[in-house]
Amino acid sequence: MGLAVRLRELGAKVRVCAPPDEDFARRLGDVDVSLVPVSQSARAWAKAAPPASGLPRHAAEVIAGQFEAITPVAEGCDVLMATGMMPAAAGALSVAELLGIPSVSVTFQQLTLPAPHREPLAYPGRPFPPEVTDNRVLWDLDARNIDALFGEALNTNRAVAGLPLVDNVRDYVVGDRPWLATDPVLDPWRETPDLDVVQTGAWILPDERPLPSDLVAFLDAGEPPVFVSFGSMPMHASGDAAEVAVEAVREQGRRIVIGRGWADLTPVDGDDDCFIVGEVNHQALFARVAAVVHHGGAGTTTTATHAGAPQVVVPQLADQPYWAGRVAELGIGVAHDGPVPARESLAAALKTALSPETRARATTVAATIRDDGATVAAKLLLDAAENHIG
Repeated sequence: MGLAVRLRELGAKVRVCAPPDEDFARRLGDVDVSLVPVSQSARAWAKAAPPASGLPRHAAEVIAGQFEAITPVAEGCDVLMATGMMPAAAGALSVAELLGIPSVSVTFQQLTLPAPHREPLAYPGRPFPPEVTDNRVLWDLDARNIDALFGEALNTNRAVAGLPLVDNVRDYVVGDRPWLATDPVLDPWRETPDLDVVQTGAWILPDERPLPSDLVAFLDAGEPPVFVSFGSMPMHASGDAAEVAVEAVREQGRRIVIGRGWADLTPVDGDDDCFIVGEVNHQALFARVAAVVHHGGAGTTTTATHAGAPQVVVPQLADQPYWAGRVAELGIGVAHDGPVPARESLAAALKTALSPETRARATTVAATIRDDGATVAAKLLLDAAENHIG
């Protein structure tokens, strides 16, 4: 959304292709951008994520869907920007190649960019051998795992389209000059000779939506509460997660705002110290809470950091442990040990997050977070299109 709005301000026409979730379409509609539906619902997929053995089949469906949906709407475009899961990005970039238009690969976290100072993330069902500790060897294994999971599906669709086969899916998606849409303070990129990474800053769009009047009344009725939500994480033990969170927050003498999220969290009782919200303006809400307890998604972490809200990150998977670690390293919150919070562990983390020292540090770091990333990216994207046309 942030990129789309900034591109239009610079006179560009924008088409956004994304999963057909109603909340995605509604939020894009708020800024008058239409959604071209691709693949299946992201929310439905998260709730019924396929087992590791099903990843190749799911990848084949995703890639075929990219070719089918994106090809007709990308015709006549001057540039294509691709992001998302590896097979989705590979499919979108292949469409750009098919149509002969320039493309840019973007990631919202740096862990998929091969860097010798850090080991890669392991894919489900494909752990790295514990005896291998050389990061370069691990990145070679990562490339092989990605090819094994997604290579056949990608090349089958590319062959049908008349495109040459790809022998390294990861390097094809990353490309020679990938973009990293993260804040350099929250997510500092260490230069490496093998990659020319363009760090644009996080794509933050000011959210002008007012908070619901009943939520405002709750916030005004007492001391700042603690906000708890696990965003897009299903949290299959969601009832327990809500109960644990409420108990831990109450132990700190605080009220609580629960974000339903995709886990459909609900309060455990009807006490008036709890308030539940659905889709809401996080920028405005986080500026009014004592702390934010969340899963560690890139967007939530950035929003909380930008708002100066102390954080407790309960990471579930993928890049979330990394964001939890960054929050802890910056001193703006606590990384919970493990994905399943207990009352004792969450209460201990909250005690630290709610301390004056953590609040002061969060306020200091908030002042350093850039908010021009979407504008930087929009200008760069238009430059890419103009240079290609020229």
